Amino acid sequence: MKTVCAALAFLVLGAYAGGPGAEVSRLAIRAPERTDMNDALGKENPKWKFVAGKWTYRPSGGRQVLALVAETQPWAVALLEDVKFGDVDAAVRFRPVSGKEDASGGIIFRAQDGRNYFLVRANALENNFRLYTIVNGKRSTIASARVTEPTLGAWHTIRVVATGPKIRASLDNAQLLERDDKTFSQGWIGLWTKADSVSEFADLEVTGVVAK
Repeated sequence: MKTVCAALAFLVLGAYAGGPGAEVSRLAIRAPERTDMNDALGKENPKWKFVAGKWTYRPSGGRQVLALVAETQPWAVALLEDVKFGDVDAAVRFRPVSGKEDASGGIIFRAQDGRNYFLVRANALENNFRLYTIVNGKRSTIASARVTEPTLGAWHTIRVVATGPKIRASLDNAQLLERDDKTFSQGWIGLWTKADSVSEFADLEVTGVVAK
């Protein structure tokens, strides 16, 4: 479901007054309009492009979710080729189910295609939460924070807010990353995981300014 409405300002998750580990507050950003886009990820949406990996809809905990279910090297990428956003606030719930090499989930944002985008990801097998650029398929870490590994089999929430070059990211409602980067200024939203991860995704929520 997508709603576009005229407004003088919109609220986007993005002010983190307490620094790393602080609960997220809200920040008003001026914009001529906003687009709110929600996808529960429980049924097929023709706007999704599964660039790499075996993605499928399946039942989980009494509901349908989108899951990556087969090993994909180097990583699995799904892009929602519906609206390109400039400034954007995106959140998704993910559940790392299993994996020996990797058990991760992430949000892609400002994607140009399946080889060029920003990524913020968490990994149940590593004690870090990271922000990357992927340029021509090459991944580079641009921000990282130490965390307690997300619990396997439990649902977690990743959120990213990008306003101009400033990028802030949170895990389970705690802001952990902040970085300025101008590599990409607009693009698609997407989902990501890696290697032998089996990961489930639900409740994608996006608010942002449509790219011109």
